[in-house]
Amino acid sequence: MPIDGCATPAGTARYRDRFNKTAANHFREAQNLFLSSIGIGTYLGNPTEETDRRYTGAVVRAVELGANVIDTAANYRFQRSELSIGVALSELASRGFARDELVICTKGGYLPFAGSPPRDVRQYVEETFIKTGIANWGDIAGGAHCMAPGYLENQLEQSLRNMNLSCIDVYYVHNPESQLSAVSHDEFRKRLRAAFEFLEQSIANKKIKHYGVATWNGFRGEPDSNDYHSLEAMVELARDLAGDGHHFRFIQLPVNLAMPEALFFQNQKLGDEYVSVVEAAQSLGIAAIASGSLMQGQVARGLPESIRDSLGSLQTDAQTGIQFVRSAPGIATALVGMSHIGHVEENLQLVQVEPVSADDLVNVFDQEE
Repeated sequence: MPIDGCATPAGTARYRDRFNKTAANHFREAQNLFLSSIGIGTYLGNPTEETDRRYTGAVVRAVELGANVIDTAANYRFQRSELSIGVALSELASRGFARDELVICTKGGYLPFAGSPPRDVRQYVEETFIKTGIANWGDIAGGAHCMAPGYLENQLEQSLRNMNLSCIDVYYVHNPESQLSAVSHDEFRKRLRAAFEFLEQSIANKKIKHYGVATWNGFRGEPDSNDYHSLEAMVELARDLAGDGHHFRFIQLPVNLAMPEALFFQNQKLGDEYVSVVEAAQSLGIAAIASGSLMQGQVARGLPESIRDSLGSLQTDAQTGIQFVRSAPGIATALVGMSHIGHVEENLQLVQVEPVSADDLVNVFDQEE
């Protein structure tokens, strides 16, 4: 039987209260839930049983140490990351952690393989998605991305099965900007509206609680770039479908020491002015989740002492990089990919550390100059 329910205000508050010695502001309230300032991501790693076991152990340990945000996607490690999370959730239930304490997020968009890459990708796509009527070739951008309602329905059901869940807390359309390489902006808007309409219906059907978009380039570029997303326009779509009670409530985008655009680049039109995407999200009632907090480890090696000093002279570069992201105003959770228990235990020492001030964050870049 699937694990029933979703994260709740009472459940996430109960989880927060398990960790009464954490630093102030480790848990942040977003969309009436308490989210840990550090979450576990599951993107990297080989599609092997050994990596599966490591991710399962890492997710369990992360939850035990104070991280209740778990992030994945259908295509991560060919669905194996979702399956590993499913095993971890069963283990956590046996250790006394209830479903309503955990915020579980996944994504649909990229065509996922089943466990390993197929010999013939086109044949696999045709057999799996085209002949079954789940999608047609015109729905698929670049041979790899789809957000048609029938496809998202298939992927949502698959993710629920993979993780043995009845409900997912946040379901993201994964990198929707991928569509803009193949279709006009008008067609993109129609496709995104259809996707949002399906996701609103999925909330009515109690399959998900919130939805959003997880992007890489979409919120970081110039307003006139081809793959740019307007957050205000996306919210307008959701409001047109479901009024002010819409459930488009999360965005995910990269934020790290090498990619701070979400915090400082004023590229989002909001009314008559331009603001950063984080400022726009706060104004529009959207929670911002940071992905790539360590840029796949690239900002966790050899940081200058000036940056380390500005961020609290922590023990490791990895902790320093995470501290930068979790301290950023407007960021609810900094996601960190962790498939080793040792990394989980090292990084989650930050649960006991206060985030730094906004002035300290700005000082990081003053020091770099």
